Amino acid sequence: MSAMASTWQTAAGALTQDLARIFGDRLRSVVVYGAQLDGNASAPVTTMALVASLTIPDLEACARHWPSWTAAGIAAPLLLPEAEFRESLDAFPLEYAEMMRAHVHVHGADPFEGVEIPQADHRLACEIQVKSHLLHLREGFVESGGRLPAIAGLVTAGAPAFAALLRNVARLDGVQSHDRMEATRQGARAAGLSEDIVEALLALEQPAGIPSSDPARLFPAYLTAVERLATFVNTWRSV
Repeated sequence: MSAMASTWQTAAGALTQDLARIFGDRLRSVVVYGAQLDGNASAPVTTMALVASLTIPDLEACARHWPSWTAAGIAAPLLLPEAEFRESLDAFPLEYAEMMRAHVHVHGADPFEGVEIPQADHRLACEIQVKSHLLHLREGFVESGGRLPAIAGLVTAGAPAFAALLRNVARLDGVQSHDRMEATRQGARAAGLSEDIVEALLALEQPAGIPSSDPARLFPAYLTAVERLATFVNTWRSV
């Protein structure tokens, strides 16, 4: 494997070859998902591999490949036995739904073909996620001691999680867009959030997009948006 993979396809292909040597015909499928497919070329290549069985020697073999994988910009693959994957769909509905939104299968069958996340599981997971985020913001503000740099750090660090919340709400509301930013904005519209605060927080996801104004000044509107999002999810009912 080359030290510098030129594209995610190159990296995924090399990873798949390594996994095929380790698992042989037990390797059922490999998918690429995440930031690379959303156009973030500097992000690690994230993958999931489904296998017929997974043993300690398998993990040891993968561990020996870790130096070359990380050098090629590949994150540690999510390794799952097929049965475990299907049994965990209800435990991780948001994570799998995000994979389903943007993924490409590079080996074997697409494991998400025909998979549907029950709306009840999705709504409950959204509620847990948004209320946890709300608690985190309130606690973080208190721990900041009112210091603007600490509040700014809290806002900036929370922006990616806020965007993920909006995409999850969009899916809950029936949005099927594969475009990351469009799905994020549609989630905000579904919950009736202020476009201004949403766009300001989305800009914080990219360092080049950080506005000159102190992100700490966004905190009151940010907190209000998350509170409104929590109310929306809590009262949401399928049509």
